[in-house]
Amino acid sequence: MPMAVATSFALIVRLGWHDSGTYDKNIEEWPQRGGADGSLRFEPELKHGANAGLINALKLIQPIKDKYPGISYADLFQLASATAIEEAGGPKIPMKYGRVDVTEPEQCPPEGRLPDAGPRDPAGHLREVFYRMGLDDKEIVALSGAHTLGRARPDRSGWGKPETKYTKDGPGEPGGQSWTVEWLKFDNSYFKDMKFLSQIPLEEQKEQDLLVLPTDAALFEDPSFKVYAEKYAEDQEAFFKDYAEAHAKLSDLGAKFDPPEGFSLDDVTSDEPADEKKEEAAPTPEPVAAAVATATADDNNGAAPQPEPFSAAKYSYGKRELSDSMKQKIRAEYEGFGGSPDKPMQSNYFLNIMILIAGLAFLTSLVGN
Repeated sequence: MPMAVATSFALIVRLGWHDSGTYDKNIEEWPQRGGADGSLRFEPELKHGANAGLINALKLIQPIKDKYPGISYADLFQLASATAIEEAGGPKIPMKYGRVDVTEPEQCPPEGRLPDAGPRDPAGHLREVFYRMGLDDKEIVALSGAHTLGRARPDRSGWGKPETKYTKDGPGEPGGQSWTVEWLKFDNSYFKDMKFLSQIPLEEQKEQDLLVLPTDAALFEDPSFKVYAEKYAEDQEAFFKDYAEAHAKLSDLGAKFDPPEGFSLDDVTSDEPADEKKEEAAPTPEPVAAAVATATADDNNGAAPQPEPFSAAKYSYGKRELSDSMKQKIRAEYEGFGGSPDKPMQSNYFLNIMILIAGLAFLTSLVGN
């Protein structure tokens, strides 16, 4: 894994989360309800305080969108986020796609829907924000575990030290303060480190050079949160399972899908025989994290290598139900040739002639040989 790619993981995960994390379950209308709709690409939302620094994530993603405009921003943000988790060593996220983008800045959600790192009542604030999205205590704690990746920078979030013994030499752009020692690896070390730090005096915590936000500390202070935090510190498999489910749920919040049920990149099911399914199944997509490395960004994680190109065909969902607009287009073309919705065309002389010509050409080639 190229280092320039690995150092972008946390940034890309944050981009996906902050696009979907504005969802309000109390609002039915789309896009007023917020959520995963691609609105974070617009300047008004990028300027929200909680989104400081995410312009750099957008710069990494934009060249892919420019090359493959058929992919919605909403899907691309979530696809990149889930891929980054997996590529960093985390679980595979059971994602679905087909999200529809908002089209103008006026459709951005209001500021203030994302979590604050240092509220007066950390546990209460987490519940207020995540309950509004329809998430529960287990999902709050599981999602917090993504802090195992990345660093906080005071010039972006206002939190963390300018550098620590774990970040002063990079990799990537030096500096910032990480929650874990191995901050490029997705595992359960966040819970292990937070548990250890919660058991020592504050002055000793500072000597560890690891970041502990008020909302991090709340996971081992609040009785309900602590049950899950303790469990994840001891059992990485349980953490991965709960995290994958929570991440998938978060990525769908507020989204409008086309087709309405969405589609999966791994879904190759059809009614054809097994040998035909194998031949026609849509291939698995290239990791978006690799394609991201081809972009040039100002947050500078070193020169980007040249990975395999992102294949738009691999984003296709294969044999699935067509959208209503596509059905109407096909029907119009069919009727244009003389067919109707109620009965097939009586004959197709052109097709018959072409079959006859092809047969004669084949016989002629046999005689010639």
